[in-house]
Amino acid sequence: MFFYLSKVLWFFVQPLNLAIFLLLAGLLAAMFGRRRLATAGGALTVLILVLSTWTELGAIMISPLEDRFPRPPLPEKLDGIIVLGGGFEGAINAVRGGYEINGAGDRIVEAAVLARRFPTAKIAISGGTVQILVKGEGDADSGPRVLTALGVTADRLILENKSRNTYENAVFTKEMVAPKPGETWLLVTSAYHMPRAKALFDKAGFPTVPWPVDYMTTGTENIGSFPPDNGLEVTTTAIREWIGLVAYWLSGRIDRPFPGPDNGPGG
Repeated sequence: MFFYLSKVLWFFVQPLNLAIFLLLAGLLAAMFGRRRLATAGGALTVLILVLSTWTELGAIMISPLEDRFPRPPLPEKLDGIIVLGGGFEGAINAVRGGYEINGAGDRIVEAAVLARRFPTAKIAISGGTVQILVKGEGDADSGPRVLTALGVTADRLILENKSRNTYENAVFTKEMVAPKPGETWLLVTSAYHMPRAKALFDKAGFPTVPWPVDYMTTGTENIGSFPPDNGLEVTTTAIREWIGLVAYWLSGRIDRPFPGPDNGPGG
């Protein structure tokens, strides 16, 4: 239920969709002669679009998330690498059988680099199908095609293809991996996503070393900076992640709304 509620809520509150709904509400109000409501709807639409696309609001919102877990020194010995799903175009790959990656594709690229550096480490790819209406394949299905093509042998792979969100990533991956005391596992995901991911793996009882990738900001942005071309994407991602943190905290899945390196084991 949590998964479906989160998908429905996010459909309505993401900036672009919210702007469209407000615009439609304003037009409907104008049709019925409600000028004040129509003006309010139009003004809010413009405000959301301007803040999301023409300012650095998104970068300012996402920077604290990306800076929360700096990369630590790599350990001398590594037992395994966990790479969270979200880096592939699942709907395209399901049809064409390839390994098209999206903006979060750094996750699987970094996993391949680490796999070469630590040739005995296992690689756990966690990610099933996350779409409700569009059929696609999860990262645990697409990922092996990339890694084996890059020389990673199939016997090193642990494939968890049932999870639909980060909570399930943590729970299902722990069940499959069954980490032993004293083992060192690296957690690879986008930097903005690391606070929530690390807290969930800690809560599941799976100690990990955070290894953030896929940075979206330089960390030096301010409200007067010239916005990047992908301003709307960054703003949307930032809002989604902050909502996710609050929702997971309120539901008891994480202990704090803004988890940090002092939360627990492994970080």
